[in-house]
Parts: sequence; C-alpha cells; structure tokens
Amino acid sequence: MTRVAVVAGVGPGLGASIARRFAAEGCSVALLARSASYLDELAAELEEGPGEALAVPTDLAEPDEIRAAFGEVREAFGPVDVLVNHASSGSWKGLRELSVEELDHATAVGVRGAFVCAQEAVDDMLERGETESDEKAGTVLFTGATSAVRGREGALAFSAAKFGARGMAESMAKELGSEGVHVAHVVLDGGILPPNRAVDDESAYLHPDDIAETYWRLVEQDVSTMTFEAHVTNGPGDIEFL
Repeated sequence: MTRVAVVAGVGPGLGASIARRFAAEGCSVALLARSASYLDELAAELEEGPGEALAVPTDLAEPDEIRAAFGEVREAFGPVDVLVNHASSGSWKGLRELSVEELDHATAVGVRGAFVCAQEAVDDMLERGETESDEKAGTVLFTGATSAVRGREGALAFSAAKFGARGMAESMAKELGSEGVHVAHVVLDGGILPPNRAVDDESAYLHPDDIAETYWRLVEQDVSTMTFEAHVTNGPGDIEFL
C-alpha cells in the first residue's frame, strides 16, 4: 500500500534524509518548510525515484498555513498515513539573554506547530482506521533531542520546546494507541553530521541516513508492538527502543 507521508520541517540534513528514505519505499511525500526553492529542488530529486513528492512552502509557526498545507496534501495524494514532526527553532541563549519573542517562536514551531500538524494528520488516520480496525491506522513521529530529556545550559528556548513536544507525544501515545495510531518520540543523543561542511571526525556524529532508517523502522512496526521512544546515539548498539 502506498503511504502518504508529511515531513514537517525539511532542510538539507536529517529532514531531507527522512524524505528520501520514505520516497525510496514508494511513499508519496509532502515536504513542509519555509524555503520554497529548496523544497522544489528536493521534490524534483524525489520524483526521480519510486515515490512521489510535493513541495508545500509552509511557516510551521502559523496554524492557518499548516491547515492549508494539509489541504494541499490531501488534494494531491489523499489522506495522511505518516506525520514526522521535525521542525524546531531556538535561540542558543540562557535566561537573562533570551527574549519573550524568541521563547514564543521556539514553542510556536516546536510545540504549537507540531500540535496543529498532529490534529490534521490524526483526523485522517482515525477516519481510515474506522474501516480497517485490525491494521495500524497511522504513525506520528516526533524528532527529539538530548534537550528533550535533560536540560542544557544556554539552550532555554530549545529545551523548553523539546520538553513540551515530548510531553505532548507521550500524552498522544496514551490517548491514541488503542485506536491504532502509533505515536513515537526519537531522542537524538548526539550531534548530526552537517550536510554542507567538512568535519574532522565523521564517526563522532550521527549520520542522517542512519537516523532516517530508524524512523522507517518505526513506521513499519506492527500495531501489536508500537515503541514509544527510541534513543539514537553514536556508537555500538546505537539505537535503544523503549
């Protein structure tokens, strides 16, 4: 069955790797972010493979834009099967340097934006699940970070948003699991290999393509064994499913 996947928050790093991995499985992938030119470029690349792609320029801090984007996705591909809440924003500042506006923007993107995306996607999943109760109704994945489970000095806004998103994800998992919607939170416990610059030691970083494989494994999990949290680190035994 062809899945319709929305990746909310797509840049040239992990977001692009997730989109590529899903498209390689034949998914119809909708790309949501503010950079129209980059989305168009990535969509054209994905169209050359077995999947389909749709670039939907969207400010994920704006609920009306998010709802309009999901309308475009449904019109092009049909109801949503998979959502990846990948967008984040956060000024790397502490309490005394951070402004109210910067804190608001971090939570607007990372918490409120993810909330609106989830509302839109889960409505599709539950409507379809009414007729396919023996199958997984859909999957909602959240990109987390070390800062989602452990505070970090100088990253107050980012940490607040990541903690909030994790709490929302866990609440959603408890609410929706019995209805066949798999909600999972992926903790990325390490730096991600940057896409556009060289580094001294690549082995010290998480590779975006390897992380994307973890996301696909979560999508493929059966409804009887739905992991809530996966911790991804760099080193032997780098993925722990909880």
